[in-house]
Amino acid sequence: MIFGSHRKRLPSLEEALRGRPDPTFTLPDRHTVLGTPLLGPYPDHLQIADFGLGCFWGAERKFWQRDGVWTTLAGYQGGYTLNPTYEEVCSGLTGHTEAVRVVYDPAHVSYGQLLKLFWESHDPTQGFRQGNDVGTQYRSAIYTHSPAQHKEAEASREAYQRMLTGNGYSDITTEIVPAESRPFYPAEPYHQQYLDKNPAGYCGIGGTGVSCPVGIAPADG
Repeated sequence: MIFGSHRKRLPSLEEALRGRPDPTFTLPDRHTVLGTPLLGPYPDHLQIADFGLGCFWGAERKFWQRDGVWTTLAGYQGGYTLNPTYEEVCSGLTGHTEAVRVVYDPAHVSYGQLLKLFWESHDPTQGFRQGNDVGTQYRSAIYTHSPAQHKEAEASREAYQRMLTGNGYSDITTEIVPAESRPFYPAEPYHQQYLDKNPAGYCGIGGTGVSCPVGIAPADG
């Protein structure tokens, strides 16, 4: 995987690349593992969760392996550039982080359980990096799709911070913001389900080993 430009800060709106009104590619119709459509509109009973936790190759696999997840999609989120390319994101001049869109059935997996998987699958205290992957596009983030998701995400951050502090870790740097203010742009076709197509491919995802005390049971409502 191409490493980033090692930028130490996010660009301002004025500094960011402008992008383009339409994507430069067409996505395949189906998820290579789950066989479900990649793009919406999705069935009404499903919900969407968006997470950034480092390189999206390994992050996407973490979620497609979870029971109750209907489809997953690698993409870019949290920045300014319209329909960015991978090379533009890696330049550090779009403001995006590598993200995974998780479409799930709340009757089979709760948002809290997805949050638990998110927190335990990476180190959320590292800022603009995850392990050997360095750059603003590897920052930790949660983009919420409802006030209930937002409240639960913030509560989970507080709960996990207590656990991390007790185990000698520093402050969590994860940003939690509404998805409506941070559009999700699908990544290029070769990024989708990359580790299914390339089983021996690079995966920089690794957790702290500290258990997150959320998502033990399905969330209310």
